Amino acid sequence: MVVSTVNALFNTLYGNVDERVLTAAKKVKLLVCDIDGVFSDGRIYLGNDSEELKAFNTKDGFGIKALSQNGVAVAVITGRQSNIVNNRMRALNVQFIVQGQEDKMPALVDIAQQLDLDIDEVAYIGDDVPDLPCIEAVGLGVAVNDAHPLVVRSADYVTFLKGGHGAVRELCDLIMQAQGTLHLAKGASV
Repeated sequence: MVVSTVNALFNTLYGNVDERVLTAAKKVKLLVCDIDGVFSDGRIYLGNDSEELKAFNTKDGFGIKALSQNGVAVAVITGRQSNIVNNRMRALNVQFIVQGQEDKMPALVDIAQQLDLDIDEVAYIGDDVPDLPCIEAVGLGVAVNDAHPLVVRSADYVTFLKGGHGAVRELCDLIMQAQGTLHLAKGASV
């Protein structure tokens, strides 16, 4: 069975993955990500002049670009507003960037409708309680390793890596492996 072969390969990369997760990952046509605590470690650095800084992992950037190149659309929905997020996501060619959205479900539904996708063709990765409605609604709901316990409990998959430390890349790898496209990943870290 193809899924079992994929599972054996994925287990060598990150650890054991349930067959149901791989089946759901195979259907994914849209990955939606939270930002703080997912692309970053959740910390926000503020300078003396109220300058805000965040750290992003280049491994996550490579994963997003590779996933997009292999036909999976990518969106970010975040409750905060930041030029840093716009700049980083534009550099990664993220198609949908939604900021200042505390209730994320309407934005997720709108993006899925724009792409003419069913909700079970969507994966969502988050880290905290505001992400729960999205995680519970989509075909593949994912929590980063250091997510709030309520989020971990509701997720279909919990990453082995923490937010800001490659968790997004791990999910991108999982989706591409399930879809048989991981070997096509190429380019430079971004």
